[in-house]
Amino acid sequence: MTVLTLGLNHTTAAVDLRGRFAFAVDQIAPALKAFHQRLTLSPHAEVALLSTCNRTELYCAASALSTPAHAVQRAAVDWLSGIGGVSPDELLRHTYVMEGGQAARHAFRVASGLDSMVLGEPQILGQMKQAVREADTAGTLGTTLHQLFQRSFAVAKEVRTSTEIGAHSISMAAAAVRLASQLFEDLSKTRVLFVGAGEMIELTATHFAARNPRSMVVANRTLERGEKLASHLGAQAMRLADLPQRLHEFDVVVSCTASTLPIIGLGAVERALKARKRRPIFMVDLAVPRDIEPEVARLDDVYLYTVDDLSAQVQTAGEKRQAAVAQAEAIIETGVQGFVHWLDQRTTVPLIQALNTQADAWRAAEMARARKLLAKGDDIDAVLEALSKGLTQKMLHGAMAELHSANAQSRPQVVASLSRLFLRGEVPPLPVRPRPHDEGDA
Repeated sequence: MTVLTLGLNHTTAAVDLRGRFAFAVDQIAPALKAFHQRLTLSPHAEVALLSTCNRTELYCAASALSTPAHAVQRAAVDWLSGIGGVSPDELLRHTYVMEGGQAARHAFRVASGLDSMVLGEPQILGQMKQAVREADTAGTLGTTLHQLFQRSFAVAKEVRTSTEIGAHSISMAAAAVRLASQLFEDLSKTRVLFVGAGEMIELTATHFAARNPRSMVVANRTLERGEKLASHLGAQAMRLADLPQRLHEFDVVVSCTASTLPIIGLGAVERALKARKRRPIFMVDLAVPRDIEPEVARLDDVYLYTVDDLSAQVQTAGEKRQAAVAQAEAIIETGVQGFVHWLDQRTTVPLIQALNTQADAWRAAEMARARKLLAKGDDIDAVLEALSKGLTQKMLHGAMAELHSANAQSRPQVVASLSRLFLRGEVPPLPVRPRPHDEGDA
C-alpha cells in the first residue's frame, strides 16, 4: 500500500486561500464520496479529509500495484483545485505532498499539536477524530488509514502525558482576550458579542467570561443552539438576522461560523460605527472562510484580527516550550517506525493469502484421496501414511524444483533460502568438487 497526504495550512497559504478549501462537517462525507469516485484505477482506495481553520488535508491510501502514488496525487490535486476554483499549478504552490513514512510523521505531528499555530493545542485531536468518523460514514476509511489515525491518537496521547508540550498553552481564545484588554483598559465595562455557537466560540466565550464583561450575547442562525450556549455562559441569545441592527451595541465582536460567505459586511460595520459615534470596535474573525469582510480592517475605528493575525500572539508562548519538542519528536519517530514496519508487512498479505489458498487446495485434494481409499476398505495406517507423504511431496515440490534448476552461481543462495525456510537456517555442508587441475595432483 502507498499512503499519501496532500494539504495546505497556515504556513503555506493565507487565510483567504485556505477559505476556498474549507469544508463544513456536513460537507466532508459527500466530498469524500465524490473524490473516491474519481479514483477509478483503484476502487478499493481509502480517503479521509481533515478541514479546520488552519488546514485542509487529504489523506489517501491505495495499492501501489494498481495505482502509483503519482496517479493518486494527480487525482487529488485536480479534484481539490476544482473545489477551490484555482489551477492545479497554483494549488501546488501552496500545498505539501508527503508519502509513506513522511505522511505518517506529518499525521502524528498534527495530532500531537506540533504542527499547529498554537504549539500543543488540544483541539486538533478532536478534529482529527471527527475526520475519521466522517470517513467511516462515507465508507472510505479502510484498514490502512484506520491504522494510521489510531496510531496518531496513541502517539498524541503519549506526547501529551510524557512531555510539557501542552503546558501553559495560550490558545487563540486567550490571545483574543489579551488583545482586547490592550484596547480596553477594563473588559468588565465592555459588551461582547459572539457570532456562532461552535466549539471555538464556546472556548473564546469562556475566556472572556472570566473577565466579567458588562454583558455577553450569543448570535446564532439556530436560536435554540444559541440559547443553549448562552445559558451555559450566563449570557443572552439573539437571532443572527438581528445582527445588522444591533451591531452598534457591542464593543467586542468574535465570530466563528461555518458560513461560506461573510456574514458581517463593510456597510453594516460603517453604520454601527456611526451609531457608536466612532467609539472603537474590537473584532476577531476566527472563521475560515472569513465571517467578516476583509475591507472592514481599513476602517479607522475597527481593530480586526484574523486567525493568521493571532499567530504572532501565540508564537511567544510556543518558544518557551521548544525544549519539549525534541522529546515529542522522539516519541513521534518511534511511532513512525512502527507504522512503516506495519505498512511493509501489509505488502506480503497477498502472498500470504495465496500460500494459504494453495495449502488448502493441497490439503483438500489429499483428504479427498484418503476418503476414497478408506471407502474402498484400505488399511487406515496405510491411508494416513499416503496422506502425509502426499502433503509433504506437494509442499516440497517447488523447493526441489528450484534447487535442481539452479545454476552454479545461484545455487548457494537457493540453498541458503531453502535452509532458512525449512531447516531453521541450518545450512547442510555442500560437497566440494575438486577443480579440474586438482585431479592430476593426486
